[in-house]
Amino acid sequence: MAPPRDSRTGAQARVPFFDLSGEVAEDGAELAAAAERVLRSGRYVLGPELEAFERELAEYVGVHHAVGLNSGTDALVLGLRALGVGPGDEVVTTPFTFYATAEGVLHAGATPVFADVDRSTYDLDPARVEEAITPRTRALVPVHLFGQAAPMDELRALAAEHGLAVLEDAAQSIGGFYRERACGALGDLAAFSFYPTKNLGACGDGGALTTDDDGLAERVRLLRNHGSRERDRCEMLGYNSRLDELQAALLRVKLTRLEERNAARRALAGRYDAVLAELDGVFPPAIRAGVHPAYHQYTVRIGGGRRDRVRAALAEAGIGTMVYYSVPVHRLEVYGAGAGELPVAEALCAEVLSLPIYPTLGEAAQERVIEVLRAAVHGA
Repeated sequence: MAPPRDSRTGAQARVPFFDLSGEVAEDGAELAAAAERVLRSGRYVLGPELEAFERELAEYVGVHHAVGLNSGTDALVLGLRALGVGPGDEVVTTPFTFYATAEGVLHAGATPVFADVDRSTYDLDPARVEEAITPRTRALVPVHLFGQAAPMDELRALAAEHGLAVLEDAAQSIGGFYRERACGALGDLAAFSFYPTKNLGACGDGGALTTDDDGLAERVRLLRNHGSRERDRCEMLGYNSRLDELQAALLRVKLTRLEERNAARRALAGRYDAVLAELDGVFPPAIRAGVHPAYHQYTVRIGGGRRDRVRAALAEAGIGTMVYYSVPVHRLEVYGAGAGELPVAEALCAEVLSLPIYPTLGEAAQERVIEVLRAAVHGA
């Protein structure tokens, strides 16, 4: 298949790192109808669209409860608070993630403690987690990074041994599976983000918590609504963190196509895997047995100190890439910069590069990415 070209100039077209325009074209009429339905209803907060979305999301994940919230960050904070985590407690999590994970711990009043990760999967290393557990540890927050489930069997075993809660950071993993169970159904609670670039993205901010625990679900519903279940009655100190009716209605449309779009991501990842495994010094993400990733990102390692040169060559050719993440969280000042060395996470920050992977990325565009990457790796 010929590489895509600009229709005006005939030059090879740019390939953006991420592009929502294809999804908007596919969903536009249904999204517009959903928005109009909400606008005409006059019900914009805690209404029937949110109730329906929560039911549909819980069914999709395979749990009893889903609670819609303002954002994935709020889901982390409220999830930890619902679990009783607070001042004086420690929460073990990963340094190789977006810093909102640790931000949620701090906003809950607890202290994040970072454990190093596995170099090939990028997920928490259970052996390092065990070393980080102290008498003050109250919870584990594994991140299903880039859409691949963390090693939950080992982490749940550690949690059971030490009497700890488990809050999944599933912000990047909706539609991913671990041993035939969905990400979001593997811990006591799970936090999702519906930021627009996520696999299930809103047209603004949004998030949710999922759980099988009736008590935890009720506590989260109180926390998201000022600690109140009825007007002029407040049972606890809460927040204003409610997924609005408009976003819920739009997410209902997109949820119906999530499996189809995640399948497209997996097909793209399979083509990347087949080609990139042959490139010297380029390492595709390792997938553990029993894991079925959602491929929110497709992130490779480029060894030999060549990552930045390869990225620059891709940019010059019009190929968009991103580095997730250039600084490990434990090296950021607000999260305790310099507080211990975590060599694997630090090495990954100098090696990783995320390539375009979104459902409407065509085969010709992907071939263009591969062609330029191959030349860039050979020339770096």
